[in-house]
Amino acid sequence: MQTFDSDGVPIAYIDVAPKIDVASKEGGAEPILLIHGFASNHAVNWVNTSWVRTLTGAGRRVVALDNRGHGRSGKLYEPEAYGSDLMAEDARRLLDHLDIPRADVMGYSMGARITAFLALAHPDRVRSALLGGLGIHLVEGRGLPAGISEAMEAPSRDAIADPTARMFRVFAEQTGSDLRALAACMRGSRQTLSRAEVAQIEVPVLVAVGTTDTVAGSGPALAALIPEAKALEIPNRDHNLAVGDKVHKAGVLEFLDARP
Repeated sequence: MQTFDSDGVPIAYIDVAPKIDVASKEGGAEPILLIHGFASNHAVNWVNTSWVRTLTGAGRRVVALDNRGHGRSGKLYEPEAYGSDLMAEDARRLLDHLDIPRADVMGYSMGARITAFLALAHPDRVRSALLGGLGIHLVEGRGLPAGISEAMEAPSRDAIADPTARMFRVFAEQTGSDLRALAACMRGSRQTLSRAEVAQIEVPVLVAVGTTDTVAGSGPALAALIPEAKALEIPNRDHNLAVGDKVHKAGVLEFLDARP
């Protein structure tokens, strides 16, 4: 991985060239920036699920970062350091660092929230926004239930009664995460956008949510609020399984090929 400085925070990232020859394509390979979810990292969310292979195989340049507090990026321990707007600026600065004027941006769960904030703040930098694992809870709720921060701070997973909070603690341990940084991140990154704000997102949007996802909220309900949005329902997939599903991948590739 490589690292760059985002306003004092080291941000780790990968930059992967397409697998097929796009030299004849005007402007070269189209870039796509991938932003992972809470307690994950670029490898777990995008490499292990074959997204990087799928997208580079389709001729795209893939850039994926470890969000602040995650993976190999800098760890911060104050909730104020994890606002969705701040993490969106990390993504924007990464595009600056790589001299990418405009990219498709795909996020999952917390990464989708960051993507929405980026698309709203910098529509000139976002060719399209792909929001995975996040539906109407972007507007009407905060998605992940309360108690996850406390679960990260618990002395052990056995002390956690709530099954969802315990699941995230187990996942965080499996990914080798800094639990104290994740606790701060969960407390600081749960902002919503208003209906009026999502209606101001000007770029093409794909909202992809599993039909059994109880964390994201309705994908079609969110898509209905955004002028240029489409909904993709991923059959029989929950929040964890929808990310790497073949229907998700096929829908994203179709969307990318069709968008302006």
